[in-house]
Amino acid sequence: MNNKIQIFEDKKIRTAWNEVAAEWYFSVSDVVEILTDSKDVKQYIKKMRKRDAELNSKWGTICTPVEMIASDGKKRKIQAADISGILRIIQSIPSPKAGPFKMWLAEVGKERIDETIDPELAFDRAIETYQKKGYSNEWIHQRILSIRVRNALTDEWDKHGVQKGIEYAILTDEITKAWSGMTTRKYKNLKGLTKENLRDNMSDLELVLNMLA
Repeated sequence: MNNKIQIFEDKKIRTAWNEVAAEWYFSVSDVVEILTDSKDVKQYIKKMRKRDAELNSKWGTICTPVEMIASDGKKRKIQAADISGILRIIQSIPSPKAGPFKMWLAEVGKERIDETIDPELAFDRAIETYQKKGYSNEWIHQRILSIRVRNALTDEWDKHGVQKGIEYAILTDEITKAWSGMTTRKYKNLKGLTKENLRDNMSDLELVLNMLA
């Protein structure tokens, strides 16, 4: 699973891409919260399942535990569903936001499938996203280069049997310590970051040092 944060109307939705199934999985609680503006998402979901017997009977099939970033910043398994599952859940939510959300889901799915066919599109979309966030062209160039370097590095790790998760984290820590003298977690704390991507919050010089390390 490749974890990622998707944005819908400036609100974050945790997602994970399953390479084998070629499907996006979306955090059910994030989707329900956005569409309902509920202050207690867990209770809303319980009531929603109670009033929709069919949805409740198929809940175990529609939803599956997927590892994503939890509210405490750690990776945990949370209830998630693919696009068809999320659309089924939306049917039980009387919300005017549902229509645009369905269109957004379709677009997200199409973009990722297109990127699988032509990986260069992923870089084009990343550049557009960074430009919208106000990053300079010089910084974007360094960031895209760092992504390519990172992908090449993780490809080598995969070839040598390095396991994603804790082993990736250990090796990444060694790289960060090599040029900064701190672990990745300590460096994020220094910058006041929690769930944000550390490299997205590096300067041009930091990105270069990280790549050299």
